[in-house]
Amino acid sequence: MIYDINPCPAPRMTKADAWKKRPCVLRYFAFKDEIESKKVTYNCGQAITFVIPFPKSYSKNKREGLNGKPHLLTPDADNLLKALLDAIFSQSSGKNDSHVWHIGEIKKIWGYTGKIIIN
Repeated sequence: MIYDINPCPAPRMTKADAWKKRPCVLRYFAFKDEIESKKVTYNCGQAITFVIPFPKSYSKNKREGLNGKPHLLTPDADNLLKALLDAIFSQSSGKNDSHVWHIGEIKKIWGYTGKIIIN
């Protein structure tokens, strides 16, 4: 399945986030809401590809050269995975991700638009 959702890393949250409303935390909660509204699902063993959109500052030539290539910058693939699994198996759904015992290949690549691909 291909979901047109910009990948978002899981932020390091503190107690102060209950009232501070940092931008990274607000983005994460908006990401969780989008995952829930689009009914994204995951079964053990599936591969996940995170397509990270190009920054607006990248030139057309740079975009063409990097399209589909590995994304070697932050955020880390493990933080993207954590955010995705936490969003899919959120407490609001009454589940958690403790039953996930096997994760397929995880990749993050460059692309023109942000996507999450689960095979």
